[in-house]
Amino acid sequence: MRVLVTGATGYVGRAVVRELQVHGHEPVLSRQRLSEPFELDDVDAVVHLAAVARVRESFLDPLPYYETNVGGTLNLLKALKGQRFLLASTGTVYRPSDAVLTEDSVREPSSPYAASKAAAEDLVAWAARSGQIGATTLRLFNVAGGGDTDTTRVITRAVACAAGTVPGMEVYGDGGAVRDFVHVRDVAAAFVVALEACSVGTSSVYNVGATAASVRDVLDAVAEVTGRTVDVTWKPAVPGEIRSLRADASRLRALGWEPRSSALTEIVRDQWLASAPVPGPDPSR
Repeated sequence: MRVLVTGATGYVGRAVVRELQVHGHEPVLSRQRLSEPFELDDVDAVVHLAAVARVRESFLDPLPYYETNVGGTLNLLKALKGQRFLLASTGTVYRPSDAVLTEDSVREPSSPYAASKAAAEDLVAWAARSGQIGATTLRLFNVAGGGDTDTTRVITRAVACAAGTVPGMEVYGDGGAVRDFVHVRDVAAAFVVALEACSVGTSSVYNVGATAASVRDVLDAVAEVTGRTVDVTWKPAVPGEIRSLRADASRLRALGWEPRSSALTEIVRDQWLASAPVPGPDPSR
């Protein structure tokens, strides 16, 4: 298939483009602004990854999140004529729960960012129900590995601390908060599996997660892989902090998806190899 990819030069986008090529599809890299009208007659499908995605920032200025994440999705949907459409959403659309979350768990977005993604999900689902498109939403949990550069993410930050490229990290609470991590390569594979299973007139939702781990688990894994401890400043817990966000990905696995790179130590090792400084020549010689 000929597949338009928005956000193709971003962290997840680069991995998706490579995976599409490996499976014989032709990725088309979109460089168009989401606020502009689209012409999509020459593609068979769209993988929509472009978004603004800073959770804390969204509380301070929520309007651009709706403008981009909802308005951009609407502009793409207006241009579709029977194609397949895949939306990258987020596991934070769910109501936090100690239970493992399935695709049927209650949605209760906890930030303007997550709320904008939930609204985009609804747009996509209604468009599919009308018979105009085939639609799939993938709710991504904590994507990691693959040389990520965003040090606001816990694994990336901890590895950067071990590498000495950032001075340290702050952990709020006791480090027991659990998140679900998945390697970016496995995320890319999920998009290809979902693309090939999508058909016009249907709407599907899949969780994309693989390995549940606490912040302390991450710190221990970084120490094990790198042989270095992470300089942590412990802070009081943030009131209302989500203690657990774990994904049930069995629906996606039923399509044949299998996370192959998402063991915690493998994610950390991959991030370490991509970001650790290369030793230079010994100046004393």
